[in-house]
Amino acid sequence: MPTKDVFHDAVKNALIKENWTITDDPLFLEFGGVDMYVDLGAEKLVAAEKDGKKIAVEIKSFIQKSITYEFHTALGQYLNYRFILNQKDPERILFLAVPEDSYKTFFRLLFTQGIIAEQRLKIIIYNVNQEVIIEWKN
Repeated sequence: MPTKDVFHDAVKNALIKENWTITDDPLFLEFGGVDMYVDLGAEKLVAAEKDGKKIAVEIKSFIQKSITYEFHTALGQYLNYRFILNQKDPERILFLAVPEDSYKTFFRLLFTQGIIAEQRLKIIIYNVNQEVIIEWKN
């Protein structure tokens, strides 16, 4: 089992506050002989739909000395997980959960914004202390 990110519980609690049901903690993925774990799987029933929305969330803290290195790692994980989800569970949408402070600094840089746009990253911005989601970026 992978180790949980420092802010794992904060993001999990934030999702629960928004009426998401945590279905997997972690979400196990397997494809082509490789096993991986996304931090969370969740579902939310939508009143107008018979079936609900399904998401997978990779949580990152971005508290290490090299935020660029952490971003490289997060991006690699995100791309791998998205590939497997597209093959095995295409209705599940993958998000990268990013703390608000990191989003306001590193994620606003031209470099980071270019990568986000080019790779079509979906991001959840969360507040660590309040354990709430600030914004969903699709």
